[in-house]
Amino acid sequence: MNEVVSSQLLRDWPLPDVDDDGGKSARGTVVVIGGAIDTPGAVLLAGLAALRVGAGKLTLATAAGTAATLAVAVPESAVTPLPVTSSGALGADAVAECTPLLEGATALVLGPGMRDPDQTRDLVRGVLQAVGEETTIVLDALALTCGAIDEELRARIGKRVVATPNRTEASYLLDGDAPDDDLEAARAVASRLGTVVAMRSCIVSPDGRAWVDQSGDSGLGTSGSGDVLAGAIAGLAARGASPEQSAVWGAHLHAEAGERLSARIGRLGYLARELLDELPQVLTQLER
Repeated sequence: MNEVVSSQLLRDWPLPDVDDDGGKSARGTVVVIGGAIDTPGAVLLAGLAALRVGAGKLTLATAAGTAATLAVAVPESAVTPLPVTSSGALGADAVAECTPLLEGATALVLGPGMRDPDQTRDLVRGVLQAVGEETTIVLDALALTCGAIDEELRARIGKRVVATPNRTEASYLLDGDAPDDDLEAARAVASRLGTVVAMRSCIVSPDGRAWVDQSGDSGLGTSGSGDVLAGAIAGLAARGASPEQSAVWGAHLHAEAGERLSARIGRLGYLARELLDELPQVLTQLER
């Protein structure tokens, strides 16, 4: 069964209550692991998106050469420097530094800004083997396509994962044979991975349920936009939403933020970082 996402559908499926007397820990902790020596911005965008939808605490883990700059750019976050390979990519040597961060993670974003598939494969596999059993995992970008997730890992973590492939990544995951229709492509990826999939305007769960969001426009196809989406989904999961609810709400917030910018700036030309300021405003409207 396919459901069309609307404001009413979301109001009938409210996010978990926020304890007005609770501190930041009550809204969960998001850990973002990603980037490379030349792509720290992906981690920044994902992390700030998580905070903008209400996550309580944030830790960013990225290439050591950019960590200090990132810590200044995002003073709301703890930042952990990770070792890099000779090419500036994160690799298996970073697993040891990542493992302690996972102990307190309510939600994990893994993959934004990563490069070098071989090195990423070892890192992703090591992190996913170490992540706790209660952590919701958002797999993005190269973390999805590096080949790290085998049958054993899929069985262990699949029900806690939201995958956020774009069309190119979906095609890769489906051995180059992705259906032209976005919904059918998302269904195929969900079936292949055994996870929730948020792809463009379509969200599909492993059991076949599907939601189609008709918000958003072509302006969302801009550099960094997918990092914002991944972070928003993780932030909602940190607050206690299920993987399905996090994906549906996160995709809608992302799309509506784009629509607001499109009306104000134009369909093309707004920036991914500008989506961040729109997220809490859209969220507030929906939660009234």
